[in-house]
Amino acid sequence: MATRTTAASRGRAPALISWREAVPAPVVLLSGAEDLLAQRARQRIRARLRESGADLQIHQLDAATYAAGQLTMLASPSLFGETILIEATGLAAMTDDFLTDALAYVANPEPEVYLVLWHAGGNRGKKLLDALRSGVVPTVDCQPLKRDSDKTDFVTGEFHAARRRIEVDAVRALVNAVGSSLPELASACAQLIADTETTVDADTVERYYGGRVEATAFKVADAALSGNSVRAMATLRHAFATGVDPVPLVAALAMKVRAVAKVYGLRGSSAALAGPLSMAPWQIDQARREASRFTEEQLAAALTALAAADAQVKGESRDPEYAVESAVMLIAGN
Repeated sequence: MATRTTAASRGRAPALISWREAVPAPVVLLSGAEDLLAQRARQRIRARLRESGADLQIHQLDAATYAAGQLTMLASPSLFGETILIEATGLAAMTDDFLTDALAYVANPEPEVYLVLWHAGGNRGKKLLDALRSGVVPTVDCQPLKRDSDKTDFVTGEFHAARRRIEVDAVRALVNAVGSSLPELASACAQLIADTETTVDADTVERYYGGRVEATAFKVADAALSGNSVRAMATLRHAFATGVDPVPLVAALAMKVRAVAKVYGLRGSSAALAGPLSMAPWQIDQARREASRFTEEQLAAALTALAAADAQVKGESRDPEYAVESAVMLIAGN
C-alpha cells in the first residue's frame, strides 16, 4: 500500500512534493502554513488508503495541547486489524511531551499505522524536523502561494484534475480577480467547473468575477500599460465611483510596472527566463510587449511615480485619488 522508507535512503535531503503527489507512508510531513494545501494533502492520503480497501480508523491529535502517551496509545494495533491513520496538527506550537513521543515514534513506526504531521512553520520542534528530514520522510509543500505563477499553476491544475479546459487569458483573469486568497481561488475554480460545460474563457471569468476589486484594479493597470489613457482613466473613475480603494489600484499598477522592469532589456526565451524571474512564460511575453513602449528613463520615472503614489494613498496626501490619477496618466502617456 505504501512504500516504507529504507535505511539505504537515509542521509539524503527529502525533496518537497506537491499535495497532488501526496500518498500514504508510515510518516508524512506537511510543511507550510497554507491550510488549504495541508487539507488537500490529508484528503488525498485518506482517499488513497480507502481506495486500497482498508478498514480505516482516523484519529486527530493537536500537538499544541498534547499529553504524554497519546501517540503511543492511538498507534497501538487495533483488535480488529484496522488500518490506523493519525493526523497531527499544531506542530508549530507542540508541547515538550509531543516532541519526546514523536521522536521516539518516527524512529520506529508501527506497521499499518500512517502518521501525518502538519508543521506550519517556525523553529519549534526543530529536533523532530531534523529527524524527519534525515529519515527521508515524504515532505509535502504547503507553503502559501505568493507568486502569480504559482497561482496560475494551481488554477491550471484544478481544471486539469477535473478534465476541463481553461484558456490562458482566463487563468490570468481569474488569478487577478480572486488570487489574494487560495481558498477563494479554489472555490472560484470549483464554481466555474460546476457551472460551465465548455472551455472557460476570459469572458466567462469576467461574467462571474469582473466586479471584484482586484479585477477592476488590473483593468486599470492593463489599460495604462498598453498606452490607452482614455480607457485607463475611464476605468479608474468607474472604480472610484463604485468604491474601490486607491491602495489596491496602486498595488496593481506597481505589480505590472515591476514586471516590465524585470524583463526590460533581457534576451532569451520566456520559458528559459520563467524560473529565474519567478514569472509564468505568458507573463513574460506580456511584460515584454508592454516594455516596448518605454525607454529606460520613462520606466524609471514610472517606478518613481508609483513609489510616491503608494506613500500618498497610505496617508501622505489628502487627495489619494489624485495621486493615483497622476500615476496612471504618466504611465499611459509614455
